[in-house]
Amino acid sequence: MNKLKFQLENKTKLGKDQAKAQFESVEEMVTELMAAGETEDYRRQEEAEETIRNDALSVEIRTGWYCVGSEDNEPAEYAILLCTGGPAVRIRGELGHHGGPESARIEHQDWFTPWTEYALTEDQEGILLTYANQFYYGEG
Repeated sequence: MNKLKFQLENKTKLGKDQAKAQFESVEEMVTELMAAGETEDYRRQEEAEETIRNDALSVEIRTGWYCVGSEDNEPAEYAILLCTGGPAVRIRGELGHHGGPESARIEHQDWFTPWTEYALTEDQEGILLTYANQFYYGEG
């Protein structure tokens, strides 16, 4: 195996490992949020929401394609950066008409490699979506 191919495979493995670790952290926070909601302990629920909001390094939005001069330039997509460096991990998805997330996927990237989606089950995507719904994405 040549050296470059080995380095790329190693970076991909590191990215997958970091995506898995970040997902597990998100899953813990969402589990606590759901448990707090079930007990109707509002202080505990607020603390769980705050923990999630403080977890992200950044939350970004962007608009989709629209005609010049059009007023239809609502945010269409979001990205939540969970960690940077080698490797980096983020959650990405689409925003609905009311400004809330409608989808969520997790991606990883290492130096000089493209963002790559980390495969999740439908239930795991639901956990990411619950996490993503704890953030504010602007008017909507």
